[in-house]
Amino acid sequence: MLRIDIPEREYFDEKTERFGTVKATTLYLEHSLISISKWEAKWHIPFFDSEKTNEQTLDYIRCMILNREIDEKSFYINLLTADDINKINTYINDPMTATVITDDGKRSRTQKVTSELIYCWMVQFNIPAEFEKWHINRLIMLIRVCGEENKPKKKMSKREIMAQNKALNAARKAKHKTRG
Repeated sequence: MLRIDIPEREYFDEKTERFGTVKATTLYLEHSLISISKWEAKWHIPFFDSEKTNEQTLDYIRCMILNREIDEKSFYINLLTADDINKINTYINDPMTATVITDDGKRSRTQKVTSELIYCWMVQFNIPAEFEKWHINRLIMLIRVCGEENKPKKKMSKREIMAQNKALNAARKAKHKTRG
């Protein structure tokens, strides 16, 4: 979870042409499957592998807000500083894990990753629904680890089978002190 503190500020409302004051508040943000699901439901495009407009990016930040008392249409998003946006982007891009899986390069990814696809993977690997609240990068790493653990074992080539049989035969000959 990311915490962003917004200090009390004065603002100008262009509609009423008056100045107002915004109370200091703290935003709690979570980059999770729930946030992505809300965003995709509104924009009807995959969150991953898509270029986002500034409006879409700010809307995703709105979807990340956990505070129930903050109105979704609130202008607190407009009060975020460049430093706040950098903190949010750093948080979104943080892998949240020390696990690393190297790709073997044999797969090509043609399927677009959507929140429904991630939910599908969670069901396939029996990952509990409460994990949807995890940081999305950590959840995806868990899914990848489950995939690696469930991969079928690599089949041996004929050369490897022959070498293994030769070693077993040699061990048996040595054990029983025979020549063949």
